[in-house]
Amino acid sequence: MEGVIDLELWQMISAYIFVIILLFIVKARGISREKEIIISSVRMTLQLILTGYILVYLFNYSNPLYTIVVIGLMEAFAIYTVFKRTKSKLSIPLKKIIAIAMLFGTLSSLFYFLLVVIKITPWYDNRYFIPIAGMLIGNSMTGISLGVTKLVDDIYQQRHLVESALMLGATPKAAVKDIVDKAFDSAILPTINSMVGMGIVFLPGMMTGQILSGTSPVTAIKYQIAIMLGILGSVSLTVILFLQLGYKTFFNEESQLVLPE
Repeated sequence: MEGVIDLELWQMISAYIFVIILLFIVKARGISREKEIIISSVRMTLQLILTGYILVYLFNYSNPLYTIVVIGLMEAFAIYTVFKRTKSKLSIPLKKIIAIAMLFGTLSSLFYFLLVVIKITPWYDNRYFIPIAGMLIGNSMTGISLGVTKLVDDIYQQRHLVESALMLGATPKAAVKDIVDKAFDSAILPTINSMVGMGIVFLPGMMTGQILSGTSPVTAIKYQIAIMLGILGSVSLTVILFLQLGYKTFFNEESQLVLPE
């Protein structure tokens, strides 16, 4: 596209000076992060290069089967990442709830966004489907990870308060209401904070990429507003679905609190 500045190999290599600066800082400060920084930089580079070539193929050969496979892999990786990020022990029923919430929350938000908001035709047009799916799933993954951690940790830490409420006649739902509300607040707060500073404190990645590729700033802004609202909806729906179903896994049929050891 006319006006787009392509990056030569030497220009890409020159950008790694920032990695060297970071390595120098952590070395000078005695922070043992050199190995992680190098590994993360190499992984990021290789993963993005591979992704770039895959996307070129997918964009040129849109096929519903390819789209289903890609979205399946993205969802599976996101769910697995949530499991790995949560340091607390997760029961099998809670893991199932996480998977259900991720799938229903992200897919329903994604298809509503694609078919109603931007009205793509066909629905499996990978030029739109994959990037938007990545943003919705990635942000929902972060949100539900925060929600899971907060819910599990608080139930363990406030076990005596929950049991006291149950003994006084409260239902499991009422006994953990405050915990669930705080978990939801913690999960959606990063998304809300990013929306507050957007456009003034920083320009979001998608909007910046569109502008650099030659898209009109006004068009880029329209897409950014729409996608941020889509992300907000996806995160909210995914997290609230998990919390409303997830807390029940900590109680047995007699409404007694049961925590995995």
